[in-house]
Amino acid sequence: MDERDPGPVHLSWVLATSDPDQLAQFYAAVLECQARRGLSDSHWLVNAGQGASLQFYRPSRARDPEPQGRAWSPCLSRTTSGDPLGDVTAWSSQACDRGAQRKESPRLESFGAECWMRDPEGHAFLLLVTSNLSR
Repeated sequence: MDERDPGPVHLSWVLATSDPDQLAQFYAAVLECQARRGLSDSHWLVNAGQGASLQFYRPSRARDPEPQGRAWSPCLSRTTSGDPLGDVTAWSSQACDRGAQRKESPRLESFGAECWMRDPEGHAFLLLVTSNLSR
């Protein structure tokens, strides 16, 4: 990362689904809390209290879906006042220096930038950087 303060990292769990709103509503009901729209119509959030949260999203049709049963992944997110793609690229490089591997190249999306990674044991996780200028 460069000298800008990227802000704190937040941990949540992310699940790819064909109907993010419906699945978020299900988990919100089970957890007795509220679901809310996230970064787009295809992204929903459930804040389960004590800092725990779930994110539900409809993946791009250009991607292969994760096999059912392995679709839950940790999502490490932060905001930036700079370039989300540059920040997620640098962050993913730092993770690679510690033994992770990029599952795919960092990419810019309408909500920010993301990079799917594999940890040193091969588990998938997502690095997500959104702009704090758009909120």
